[in-house]
Amino acid sequence: MRIDYKLNDKFDLSLFSAALILIVMGLMGIYSSTQNTPHVMLNFEKQLFSLGVGMAGLIIIYFLPLNFFKVISLPTYAVSIFLLVVVLLIGKTVGGAKSWIGLGIFSFQPVELAKFASVLALAHYLSKPNINLDNLKDIFITLAIGLGPVPLILLEPDMGSSFVFFGFVLIILFWRGLSVFGIYVVISPVIIAISSLLGTWYFVGGAIIVLALLFYFKKDLFTSGAIMGLNLSTGFFVDYLYNFLSPHQQKRIASFIDPMSDPLGAGYNSIQAQVAIGSGGLFGKGFLNGNQTQLQYIPEQWTDFIFCVIGEEFGFIGSVLLVFLFIVLFTRILKTAVVAKDDFFGIVLVGIFSIYFIHFIINIGMTIGILPIIGIPLPFVSYGGSSLLINLAMLGLVLNVYKSRII
Repeated sequence: MRIDYKLNDKFDLSLFSAALILIVMGLMGIYSSTQNTPHVMLNFEKQLFSLGVGMAGLIIIYFLPLNFFKVISLPTYAVSIFLLVVVLLIGKTVGGAKSWIGLGIFSFQPVELAKFASVLALAHYLSKPNINLDNLKDIFITLAIGLGPVPLILLEPDMGSSFVFFGFVLIILFWRGLSVFGIYVVISPVIIAISSLLGTWYFVGGAIIVLALLFYFKKDLFTSGAIMGLNLSTGFFVDYLYNFLSPHQQKRIASFIDPMSDPLGAGYNSIQAQVAIGSGGLFGKGFLNGNQTQLQYIPEQWTDFIFCVIGEEFGFIGSVLLVFLFIVLFTRILKTAVVAKDDFFGIVLVGIFSIYFIHFIINIGMTIGILPIIGIPLPFVSYGGSSLLINLAMLGLVLNVYKSRII
């Protein structure tokens, strides 16, 4: 009993076990979905290689002194911005997005590093003792740091990853104690952005709501004018951005509202994904026996639609197990963050939680048809070396914080 206590005291076995089982489920899904597709049959071996490298990285990060991460937070952020510029210049185009830097038979996606690096940079800034999030200046600096990589990411274009940045910045601000007015400042442009996509009258209605809330908060004329100007600019920018999107991306947004509007085009993946999950029943059709999976009805199902493979071959039970493992992952990270005595690492852990959580919500949501298809991998489960490497690196840092008893 004493040995077990010491192990749990220095190593969060529940967190690591949940992530490891998710990785195994992902490997099974990748193998099943690629075995009958010659051009991607090596994906399973590539994922195993990435797992080996990622585990080595996790072990190294687990034993590094924690102050090391404070020192490298800003340099890592600068490197990530540099790589996002490099990928626009010399990157490989896959699926219409110039998001990968080629490394022989492997490739690296800088946006995955940028997510982690942005969390470190935000923690560096927000952990300063003189930061006051009732001050618009501090809010805007925080937004500038957290959303700084987004314009470069949109140029790839990678709309899905951009949503992740908006999501984790908002969660970190809320965690750091952002006031109700501050939350309004951050969320109101999102309301305007969504309403502008829905149409002119929705945009007008959203603007009226934002204006009414400004009167409620009773801020000075300059502050109110700046916020209203920001919101209106957001609405016009989103409208411009929508027109800038490629036709297939515009169709994805339209098919989210009504998948049957283009059942053989933009709505195809959503419909087939729901068929695959629904056909799995309670216990699933069995490993390697999913009709939708083996007959390749869903394109790229080893990446963004890996949950379909789990749902069809392992059924409702397998799907619930996957969701339960993610809940364990989330709660263990938050428990460590809640009791952290060092603000920097508390914020970092909340940022890591946010990245995992947003990927989880969007990926599962788009697979079952309640969110638009925007190309987001499922952490630890989907095929993707860059994603797995960074996810394991972040997990190593969480385990390091747990071990070092900053808690």
